[in-house]
Formats: sequence, structure tokens, C-alpha cells
Amino acid sequence: MKTSWIVLLAGLGSAGVAQAQTTITVATVNNPDMVTMQKMTRAFNEAHPDIRVNYVTLAENELRQKITTDISSGGGQYDVITVSNYETPIWAKNGWLRAMDQLPESYQVDDLIPSVRQGLSFNDKLYALPFYAESSMTYYRKDLFEKAGIEMPDHPTWSQMQDFAQKVHDPKNGVYGICLRGLPGWGENMALFSTMVNSFGGRWFNEQWEPQLTSQAWKNAANAYKTMLTQYGPPGSTSNGFTETETLFANGQCGMWVDSTVGAGYLSNPDNSKVHEHLGFAQAPHETTEAGSSWLYAWALAVPESAKNPEAAQTFIDWATSADYIQSVADEHGWLSVPPGTRESTYDSQGYQDVAPFAALVEEAINSADPEHPTAEPVPYTGIQFISIPQFQAIGTRVGQIMAGILSGQTDVDQGLNQAQAFTERLMRRAEVAK
Repeated sequence: MKTSWIVLLAGLGSAGVAQAQTTITVATVNNPDMVTMQKMTRAFNEAHPDIRVNYVTLAENELRQKITTDISSGGGQYDVITVSNYETPIWAKNGWLRAMDQLPESYQVDDLIPSVRQGLSFNDKLYALPFYAESSMTYYRKDLFEKAGIEMPDHPTWSQMQDFAQKVHDPKNGVYGICLRGLPGWGENMALFSTMVNSFGGRWFNEQWEPQLTSQAWKNAANAYKTMLTQYGPPGSTSNGFTETETLFANGQCGMWVDSTVGAGYLSNPDNSKVHEHLGFAQAPHETTEAGSSWLYAWALAVPESAKNPEAAQTFIDWATSADYIQSVADEHGWLSVPPGTRESTYDSQGYQDVAPFAALVEEAINSADPEHPTAEPVPYTGIQFISIPQFQAIGTRVGQIMAGILSGQTDVDQGLNQAQAFTERLMRRAEVAK
């Protein structure tokens, strides 16, 4: 009888602990750095046994749709959301995000790279903390270039990239000249294609907010994009976003890849990449101008105003975006696995410099990306691969679908861009954007 009472009391005690535990729901994207974060969560649980973390992991386009619907409706489904430097200022202005204005001194907010910190701020106040940040760059196979007798310049042009793609294209042996995002989405194919438009001298709008999608610069960029992917790219390019193209390159199926700088650590890691010994790096391609040829993007963590457990959510975000977290990932998984682009201390670390020959190039790309001056001609907007207006999510999504249709042969370049122009004009008229 005495033993039974002990067992019962122990059971009640366990139930009390379980009831006292707060569960937070974190909505995030299914890429390697976020997967590492989930693996590291046991360290957070040890430090905060009263907080249980439930992850909802989604593909990039689906994540954006779900969190946009939830936060705009005040649904409160998520305590932590993964956002970017596109949504953060807009949603902060709408009053949808909690300000990050009570960070502890130990967080070392001044260690955050200035351009990244600025992109996640509204009225000089942070509303999200960066998990990793990126620009874009060129990856290439040095062994294939040597075999073809060609050399990658530090700052290639898109015309050179097309020529290189032709020379290393070897589909019979499973190697495609170039891999680029083709999956439709404002943050997928349009992230890349917008920088192509910039580099060909184009812009989304002139200073009177008149769409410019049928300009010669847009046509030149679209023709170059179509030629490279349909003649020298892998089959089914319209199904390939960041994750898919990174995997293709890591498996040795691409001669070149232009995409996020965040892939450098993954591709340099022999545990992930079959081509780590032959990996070369260069800046993102330009054409008639370098203005806006490389993007600036941050995946960041934020707390919606509708969050059910905001204090616990903030505790989690402080941990996941801290310098201590980066060091913990380095200790457990190696420096090549740390989330890059957020803190100056990462690039000052000798350990990171020793294993990351790309570090200086990435830091230069992030620091040189200028969202205030993204194009050769003047524009009324900020943003490089996106435009910092609420309407861009719908515009970029639709134009991304049209670009995928151009790749798949559903329409030609002129017809597709005429459709994109007409859609953008209609949407902007409905939005009554000031001209």
C-alpha cells in the first residue's frame, strides 16, 4: 500500500511538470540550416525545460502562404515565424509583429551586420532577428573548367556564363552546363530573375510607378534566362528551387550554379557534397551594370502580435540567433554548418576563416548589396530581388508563373512579358499606388 502511494505521488508530480510546460509552435522552412536548428534544439530544451518546441516545417512557397494568411487574420497559429527582410518592415508597419526592443546585453545586437539589421527594422527598431543572411554568388566546377580550357573571372557576365555553360554541358555523362532556379515564386525563380533584370539595366517600375516589364532590358534578360536553362540546363527546371538546384550541384550534375551564398558551406562539406574538392566561387554575374546583380536576403525569426506564448517565443529566438548558438553549431557540427551572414564575429573567427575560403567573397557580396540603389536607372522603391511594397508578393508570384511558362514553352518571351506587364498594371491600379 505504501509503495502504491509513492507511485501515485510520483505520477502526479510528473503530470504537474508536464502541465507547467509551455509549448511554442515554430513555423520554418525545410532547408539545411533550419534542419540543423531542429537538431540543436535539445540544447535549448536543457537550458529551458519549461518550454517545449513544436516545429512546423514547410516548403518555401507554402511557408510564405501559411504565415501570411495566419498573421494577417490574427489567427495565432504560430508563436515564432520565419520571415525575411521583405515582410518584416511591411508587417511591422501594419502592427503585426512584436518589436525586438528588450534584448539582453549578452545578445550583442551591435555584432549584427549593419545591412542585415537595417533590413529587419522599421523606424530604426528591430522586429525580427536574423537566423542567417545571404547574398548571391556563382559556384562552378573547377575540374570541368580546366578540362574545357576556360577560366572563370572574379566578376563574370551573363554572356560569359552562357558561353561557359555551352562548353561544360555534357548531358550524356549527367552534367548540365548550368543550374538555375525555375520553380515559380516571388522568392524562388523571381529572386534570381529579378537580379538578372537589374544587371541587364532593367527595373520593375520607373519613377512614376509605371511598370517596365516589356522594356528591352527585360526581354534581353528573359531570353538569356530561357536560352541557358532550355539549352544547357537540367530537364524539368520549372520544378527546381533553391533546395533542388543545390542538391543537383552537390551531386555533381551542374557545371555552374548561381544562387544564395548560404550554399557555400553546404557544398564545401564532404559529408554533403561530391564536388567539394573541385568547388570554385565568383561573384554573381552582371551584364551591362553591376547594380542590383547580387541580392540581399535574410531568413529571420519573429514573434507575431497574435502569438499565444510571446515570452517563450522570444526566449527561443534569442537563443537561435545568438553568437552562442553559432559557436555551439561549430562545436558540434563544424564551422561549415554554422548559419552565415548575420554576425561580424562569424567572419572574424579564425576557425571559420580556416575552413571557409569563400568567407571574404560572401562578406563582400553582402556588404556591397545596396537595396537603396538596386538599379542603374532611378526607381521609387527599395529592394534588390524584391520590391518593398505589399503588392509585390502577388506581382512576383504571378510573374514567376509566367516566367515558368516561358521556360516550359507555353508562351514565348514577348507574349509572356506582355501578360506580366498587363497583370502588374491592373494590380497597381487596383492598389492605387501613388504615382
